[in-house]
Amino acid sequence: MQFLEKDLLTLAIPGPGSAEWNQERIALAAEVLRDSGSLRLRVRGESMLPALWPGDLAEIQSCTVQQVSPGEIVLALREGRFFLHRLLALRPPNGFLLRGDSMPGADPEFSDYELVGKLVRRQGNIRSLAASRWSRAIGYLFCYCGPARRAALKLYSQRERRSRAYQAANGAPEVGAADIGTS
Repeated sequence: MQFLEKDLLTLAIPGPGSAEWNQERIALAAEVLRDSGSLRLRVRGESMLPALWPGDLAEIQSCTVQQVSPGEIVLALREGRFFLHRLLALRPPNGFLLRGDSMPGADPEFSDYELVGKLVRRQGNIRSLAASRWSRAIGYLFCYCGPARRAALKLYSQRERRSRAYQAANGAPEVGAADIGTS
């Protein structure tokens, strides 16, 4: 199965500049998270469908490997990229495995020092299914059935547009956050 950048839940920051510029911004975001204890990021990519959708705001809290357990969604930093995926297992003495809900396999093993935080809250139009068995089942469907993924994303984007139009018409302020994309 071939994966495209859009298939990954990436926290690569879109915008002007080079890859080095994005890596510097991600390193700065990781430093802010470590110093302040929390950070809000805008989700980009599709690898965590249906638990996280493109455009959702994810609130991340700084933590260590000892403070997380399998099943939680965590943020890891590797080679200048953020990965916001579900923790599959801790791999003693100093590693852990992650996997996107709608991805066919686990990511390569991470080292303990690459963990920077865990998801504590998300804000989006679709209610979170993060802890339910249905989330994993739907993620599996999205992993292997492209038409189902595309249909869900199309419905979601239409709902987002209607929601933004409604908020703009009623003078609701738009919530701001670091616009950092996730893998």
